[in-house]
Amino acid sequence: MKVACLQVCAGDDMDHNLAAAADGIREAASAGADFITTPENVALMATNRDQLLSHAVDERQHPAVARFAALAAEVNRWILAGSIGVATGDGRIFNRSLLFGPDGRIAARYDKIHMFDVDLPGGEVYHESRNYRPGSAAVVTTLPWTRLGMTVCYDVRFPSLFRALGQLDAQVITVPSAFTKVTGRAHWSVLLRARAIETGAFVVAPAQVGRHPAKRETYGHSMVVGPWGEVLLDAGEAPGVYYADIDLAKVAAARAAIPAWTTSSGFALPGA
Repeated sequence: MKVACLQVCAGDDMDHNLAAAADGIREAASAGADFITTPENVALMATNRDQLLSHAVDERQHPAVARFAALAAEVNRWILAGSIGVATGDGRIFNRSLLFGPDGRIAARYDKIHMFDVDLPGGEVYHESRNYRPGSAAVVTTLPWTRLGMTVCYDVRFPSLFRALGQLDAQVITVPSAFTKVTGRAHWSVLLRARAIETGAFVVAPAQVGRHPAKRETYGHSMVVGPWGEVLLDAGEAPGVYYADIDLAKVAAARAAIPAWTTSSGFALPGA
């Protein structure tokens, strides 16, 4: 399976962002990619709360959803819209990852479970839970080649979710992201490699890169990691379309060699 990761620098103009994503998707399809992935917030990196909420409409009326559906049908490929903000009906937003089939239909959807509520060194503060409603369910779906587990960005710090996806036989796990430059430098690669090793799965992580509105800066380095922890792709810090070939036979080999992900810990906590 040939995977493409679009690495983009989205801004606060949704039309411009979607046009850039469309160019990258067409380029990836022309290069023979079977599965084309895009980052978190691929349609919009909002400047403020009002802009974020005003662009988050119901999935059925969302212009970004319609655009990705049309693109999937146009290029006849499986496409992951890394995440799009959609209305929940309670004044908040789902940070929703959408998988589109070659027929343009939504094949699976996943709402980001873990909210990025942090105070980073250097003064950066993020409180996603003020605007976003967390999802509540792990999602594994079927591609023609494999089983796919879906996550978004900050989820990568929660190994219990990845363990659940592995136990549901996800052989490829997507982590579309907009990792900050500060946390990316420190943790991005090691977290992705750890999740791949723990699950014995391929991890595909398309990422935002560069400077965005409201002085936000993302790390880039879109990655594909194999089930033995080997880095098959590190896209660096330039926007573009990047590729990796995935040999799915390596999943069974890694899991047979080290079946830790299927083993119960079987220990008692102190004081229990």
